[in-house]
Amino acid sequence: MSSKKIAKTNAARLLERLEIPFTLHQADVDESDLSAVTMARKLGVDPGCVFKTLVARGDRTGVIMACIPAAAELNLKALATASGNKHVEMVHLKEVLPLTGYIRGGCSPLAAKKDYPVFLDEHAILWERIYISAGQRGVQLCLSPDDLCRATGATMAEIASNAD
Repeated sequence: MSSKKIAKTNAARLLERLEIPFTLHQADVDESDLSAVTMARKLGVDPGCVFKTLVARGDRTGVIMACIPAAAELNLKALATASGNKHVEMVHLKEVLPLTGYIRGGCSPLAAKKDYPVFLDEHAILWERIYISAGQRGVQLCLSPDDLCRATGATMAEIASNAD
């Protein structure tokens, strides 16, 4: 953990406006390994409580965000069902920044350019608090899953494979 002061992000400011309690955590970033599992290790927490945010596009709804445990894979069929789509695919990496305002490794379900529908994997309920990106590489927000749902309007659904 870095000893320097953590800069407040738009995601953190949004939580403050909503009066949702959270803590900010920072870890050094290795550009060659931006995985959520590595972030969990650097934070010294179980990878099951660190959730990565993925950006997808549905054939009916357009852009959607999915938050799943660090070591899990997104089940696109399950996300399609949960989001009311027939088909869902990941957006191309080059589209993530223009769509969300976030770069790879720093994508947050909070305070994106637009309020996209958010789907949170149901494994989140196993944890009192979960970590999500604060919108900047190496900076994580820790908050309760219920508070994340309240802040984003997220739908909880079984959307992750190999989450255990």
